[in-house]
Amino acid sequence: MMINKLPEILTKEKYNEKDIEFRNALFNLDKNIITDNNAEFLTTIYQSTKHLDIRNKILKLLYDFNFSALKEFFLSSYKKERYLDMKIYALRGLSQFIEEKEIILLLKKFNQSLAKRQQTTPYNYQEYELLRGKNALPFLVHKYNYKCFKETLEQVNIQYDAMPDAFKDHYTVDETGEIVMLKSHSETKRIMDKFWENEKKNLG
Repeated sequence: MMINKLPEILTKEKYNEKDIEFRNALFNLDKNIITDNNAEFLTTIYQSTKHLDIRNKILKLLYDFNFSALKEFFLSSYKKERYLDMKIYALRGLSQFIEEKEIILLLKKFNQSLAKRQQTTPYNYQEYELLRGKNALPFLVHKYNYKCFKETLEQVNIQYDAMPDAFKDHYTVDETGEIVMLKSHSETKRIMDKFWENEKKNLG
């Protein structure tokens, strides 16, 4: 029988984010033990940490819950995060509380930021793969069937397709938010090195 209780180390007022026991407790946490009462410990950690991986993990632990207290958490997280995939994780949680017209307004700015990525970071394959992950925009399209989600995913795919092939299909993201490697690290490095070598030759 599972006990609905967070590991004690996650409920302490003071904790060391680099402590292996703390990190193991968080990154191995079973979502099934998260309740309306103990979710606040996770949101408190999220709000106090500067560690991107910890915030990312907490968003993915919480984004399927619709506890009333989480509405403000997801909204503030959406505003706080700068990485677009993290914004989508926050929006996945927030979409349970707000209507399509409110989501349209949020995505209007999001799409502008997305378009700028193509100019400032033309080979932004990591972020595109995260946005295309089965737990991100495709999930939202499937669950809500909103036109705004479809348009944002289409924009991501257009920008992804515009990249050279060297930056495509190195990994994907599954339904649980876990990265699935499609190529080995050595193969990815070989492809990237060859691309940059050719770029130098073309410039020379």
